[in-house]
Amino acid sequence: MQYPRRCISLLGALRPCWGAHVRLLHRTGNAGSRKKQETNVSTLFKPVQVQATADAEDVGSELAGKLEKAELLKILNKFTQRREIKALCNDNGLDSYLQQQAFGSFRRYCIESESLPADLHIVFSDVVHGAGHIDDIFPYFLRHAKTVFPHLDCMDDLKKISDLRQPANWYTNARAITRRIVFHAGPTNSGKTYHAMERFLSAKTGVYCGPLKLLATEVYNRANERGTPCDLVTGEERKFGISENSPANHVACTVEMTSVNNPYEVAVIDEIQQIRDPQRGWAWTRAFLGLIAEEVHVCGEAGALSLLQKICETTGENVEVRNYERLTELTVENTALGSLDNVVPGDCIVCFNKNDIYTVSREIETRGKEVAVIYGGLPPGTKLAQAAKFNDPANSCKVMVATDAIGMGLNLSIRRIIFYSMMKPTMNDRGEREIDTISVSSALQIAGRAGRFRTQWEHGYVTAFKAEDLQILQRILNQTPEPLKQAGLHPTADQIELYAYHLPNSSLSNLMDIFVNLCTVDDSLYFMCNIEDFKFLAEMIQHVPLPLRARYIFCCAPINRKMPFVCSMFLKITRQYSRNEPITFDFIKRNCGWPFKLPKTILDLVHLEAVFDVMDLYLCYRFMDLFPEANNVREVQKELDEIIQQGVFQITRLLKNTESSQVGDISSYTVRRVTHSKDPRVPSASRGRLTERLLAQGLLTPGMLSELRKEWDAQQDIHSRTSGKETGDTHIDSDDEDNLLGSGKKMRRKRKK
Repeated sequence: MQYPRRCISLLGALRPCWGAHVRLLHRTGNAGSRKKQETNVSTLFKPVQVQATADAEDVGSELAGKLEKAELLKILNKFTQRREIKALCNDNGLDSYLQQQAFGSFRRYCIESESLPADLHIVFSDVVHGAGHIDDIFPYFLRHAKTVFPHLDCMDDLKKISDLRQPANWYTNARAITRRIVFHAGPTNSGKTYHAMERFLSAKTGVYCGPLKLLATEVYNRANERGTPCDLVTGEERKFGISENSPANHVACTVEMTSVNNPYEVAVIDEIQQIRDPQRGWAWTRAFLGLIAEEVHVCGEAGALSLLQKICETTGENVEVRNYERLTELTVENTALGSLDNVVPGDCIVCFNKNDIYTVSREIETRGKEVAVIYGGLPPGTKLAQAAKFNDPANSCKVMVATDAIGMGLNLSIRRIIFYSMMKPTMNDRGEREIDTISVSSALQIAGRAGRFRTQWEHGYVTAFKAEDLQILQRILNQTPEPLKQAGLHPTADQIELYAYHLPNSSLSNLMDIFVNLCTVDDSLYFMCNIEDFKFLAEMIQHVPLPLRARYIFCCAPINRKMPFVCSMFLKITRQYSRNEPITFDFIKRNCGWPFKLPKTILDLVHLEAVFDVMDLYLCYRFMDLFPEANNVREVQKELDEIIQQGVFQITRLLKNTESSQVGDISSYTVRRVTHSKDPRVPSASRGRLTERLLAQGLLTPGMLSELRKEWDAQQDIHSRTSGKETGDTHIDSDDEDNLLGSGKKMRRKRKK
């Protein structure tokens, strides 16, 4: 065999070159200078599987002879344990986590391959025969590691793509003009938005950017009524002030739909304090930096001024400030409400969860008073209908029960705001749900709804329901909102597409994670918005084959991930789209239970609200070829809105029906034979609390409740068969009924003795 000797000689001549290359790699970089953040980010990079080769022609074996797998494994183990190799890995971007993954992959590849690449085979042969050094393997290992972790070759590019330190420079058209920034600062009911809107209506061209579809619709209606043709653009619909073929010079839109490509004379950005919102703040940042307008009028809390001024320093613009005082008087009462018996006309009780909404509204109506109900999950039409009912002096409804959804978007004639609780569920920076005392900003926003200018209740009052909360409320309302410190940012579709080009094997959720962890943000001005909802949707449809751009657009959908029906429909829609099949009106009707019936219970009402959200989901997409029947869906959605309105008008009856239907279901179980159970005794005060909470949050649907009851039936049949020897009458006491009502599947069982 002459081939091996020649190859060994040849490789011996080449070894100085390889050795120099290895030493050069060893000198470059400094392992100790690696940032801690990069080490943490490394865990986000998923290794690409490299398949073992099975070439018919094993050139390496012909040149250098066969390699024993046992000898090969010894060499590989020794190679991975050398400190010099680990130092070289650190110098080339492979920290301890990546080393472990890459070493394992390289070892499997070398052992499982029937034939190695000829150059690698020869290096191993030289090491086995003592003609080569084990460090000579490193260049081949590094080549393999870069295949397993493609980011090693493009980390600088990834960091450059995710450099968000100067977002103002993203909007070159806005930077090309000198904009006049006017900040209208003041509390609720101070007229700040009114003055900005007057300038909007008098301009030749203008755009209004609002936080809610309700506000954008109100501006659209007001402008057209005053003779200023105005279009409406929201995520779900577009209406025209003139005609579809002749766009109006004025546009009212939700802030996410703001165009940063069209020039305007005047732009109005409402509720600018939302720029700090952990989920949606990026939309206000984009509008403030990107609008191409001669005048940008910004409305909101005075606490936003400092941040806006600092941002404008980066754009070379100045902020002109106009301060406003509240137009009506607001008095914080010295006594708490104490009891719902003390509710008077013009009162609005503010709750922070649906369960309290249901409880309070029912208790008030049992006292013979009609109630208007508003919460975030209701369709816009239903909210407006409830507001109109409450505002109408001739209507018998004089009391409102609402969530903090009344904080913006609705004109309400409220005499007194009553905080039912001072604790509010919030979302922290990590996307986790927390319960905390309401913020100063939110408390002022809600309390300020009392005593609206030019209504029957111009003097407003505010108090708490509980005496122990009143002191907290008084302390909060005596404070001023903290100055805003940061504005939100969010990865764009273009940035994520560039990431995907460099990391083609990564999922969208993984790309978002890597982007957020690698990005560089000027944290004196900006923060990265929470992406947990986006990632949740991305992971849900990861198995659905979609182009990246379409996948990104789908995941931007405004979905409450706690609504199982909405999430399941989201998945069905994406699957239909991936098959290039149109999502037709029949598809929506078939899956949403059309024609709709009036709700008989709270479960029915919650389900109809979820169906409305599904229709919003359909309407928010812009794939006209595969979502071809938006007009039909919109018409049916209007019909559904009216049905939900009728359900909310009779919300107390729905609550009674819900309880009676549950009790009726329980009665059918009392004749069954049951055995002892160790389930804990539940106090009767908690009757139905869990069920109501799950229904309110959308975590329990009528179908799921039905399935739970079927499972319960099946379990009881098994118990009956296995306990045939036991005799005696059985019964379920009242607390056992409470337990079953509360969870839908558990029951405490007793046997009479």
